[in-house]
Amino acid sequence: MTWQQIYDPFGNMFISTALAAIPVVVMLGALGLFHIKAHIAAGMGLLAALLVAVFAYGMPAGMAGRAAMLGGFVGLLPIGWIVLNIIFLHQLTEQNGSFKVLQDSLSGITEDRRIQLLLIAFCFGAFFEGAAGFGTPVAVTAAILIGLGFSPLAASGLSLIANTAPVAFGALGTPVITLAKVHGYDLMEVTAMIGRQLPFFSLLVPFWLIWAFAGRKAMMEIWPAILVTGLSFAIPQFLVSNFIGPELVDIIAAIVSMLCLIAFLRVWQPKKIWTSPSLRGHDPSAAEAKPPQPVVRHDRAALVAAWTPWVILSVFVFVWGLPPVKAWLNGIFAPSIPIEGLHNLVLKSPPVVPEPHPEGAVYSFNLLSATGTGILLAAVISALVMKYKPVDIARTFFKTTWLVRYSLLTIVLMLALGTVTRFSGTDTTLGLAFANTGMLYPFFGTLMGWMGVALTGSDTASNVLFGGMQKVAAEQLHLSPNLMGAANSSGGVMGKMIDAQSIVVASTATRWFNHEGDILRYVFFHSIALACLVGVLVTMQAYVWPFTLLVVH
Repeated sequence: MTWQQIYDPFGNMFISTALAAIPVVVMLGALGLFHIKAHIAAGMGLLAALLVAVFAYGMPAGMAGRAAMLGGFVGLLPIGWIVLNIIFLHQLTEQNGSFKVLQDSLSGITEDRRIQLLLIAFCFGAFFEGAAGFGTPVAVTAAILIGLGFSPLAASGLSLIANTAPVAFGALGTPVITLAKVHGYDLMEVTAMIGRQLPFFSLLVPFWLIWAFAGRKAMMEIWPAILVTGLSFAIPQFLVSNFIGPELVDIIAAIVSMLCLIAFLRVWQPKKIWTSPSLRGHDPSAAEAKPPQPVVRHDRAALVAAWTPWVILSVFVFVWGLPPVKAWLNGIFAPSIPIEGLHNLVLKSPPVVPEPHPEGAVYSFNLLSATGTGILLAAVISALVMKYKPVDIARTFFKTTWLVRYSLLTIVLMLALGTVTRFSGTDTTLGLAFANTGMLYPFFGTLMGWMGVALTGSDTASNVLFGGMQKVAAEQLHLSPNLMGAANSSGGVMGKMIDAQSIVVASTATRWFNHEGDILRYVFFHSIALACLVGVLVTMQAYVWPFTLLVVH
């Protein structure tokens, strides 16, 4: 028996929207206002989502339960699998002392905390976003920053802020490729359009990052380094997206930016070295920050040994992200499991789709091709290179699993919540509320993308969710569909720092457990402010010359 989604079950959009928002309000309120532990807050949000879906939207209870189950599976694989294995690698490098050598080598490039942030959180993080996505960059960069002595809130919050500019082209362009494939956009056109929006923010975000960390005065002290970082990322991002394609945008831009910054530091250094590892102003985690340590020099052999695990990780993550490799691994083992009682039984309705369309519910158990598996192999090979015994490798893995158990549970519950809202249609109700804004639609349509990522934790998922609606609304308002499809992705990236999944990854990587609410409160302003700025840019591209010249029709 099929069930058709109804986006205004009460015949009053205000009431329907208010009800649709309850699960999000419950979860974020529990986290941010009432300081409830993340896994409990996620459980409360999931319960609210199920109650709204069944009793307000009329979704059969069995279907709602199966949607939650599907989301939980996705939470474990691929998302939780990445988190577990990146922390496993970090544990291995910490136990044998090589991570300390890595920290010393990074401090050797510069002792200035601000420039360390540019190098690690922005450049290094963008590389991992481009290669793997799905939480990998935040997990890696937050772990490195906490190791360098940054306070837990600085390490987690700033990693989240830095991981915005590259998200639209993350995981070898997956969000854009999915947007084009699912909703019929021309791939090169929508890629080019995103490449005419995000470079503005690739230039802005490094300045914003340092301002958020150290304040305006400290930011201006190193403006040449920030400008070099931003420009050397934004220019390749524009060129590759407009003339090559979406797959290698982040990887090329990140490598160019990293090399340019390191080269620039050979001829320029800040007059005043910033050594504070805590956020300027109120930082509840400041007491946990490590005081700056004198730079220790290591011989070449020790440096090579320290960097080897991370080089191995980069190679594996990059190779695992290549479409031919994924296809080959999926050909060996990747069973697709339709969720009985849910698959093709939920019908999407107009205006989201031209006519009622069944929503697939298939779980892909792609264990071999999952990024987390590539990270696990990299960790095991690195452990053998570091001369770990097999029994010690196994012991560390199980120790890590126990360490992140609540984080994994939280991710499972968060994804279950997001999947219930998708299948019940409550997220579409929220999207339609944005869509009914007429001339202001370019601004609010951008915020729709932001909300989609904040809800689902994925720019790809947000593009699947709202990409079709953006196209329909744009055509009705005589705007370029490419403009609004790109806006969904560009605006979405700013929601990445407040999605619960990313926050849990950050708190886990920094071992700042049960402080997800603190992280959320810190990054929320930055998220909404940057999303609004993207909305302003898209509005200007829609209506104001010469920005209209940038639009791909």
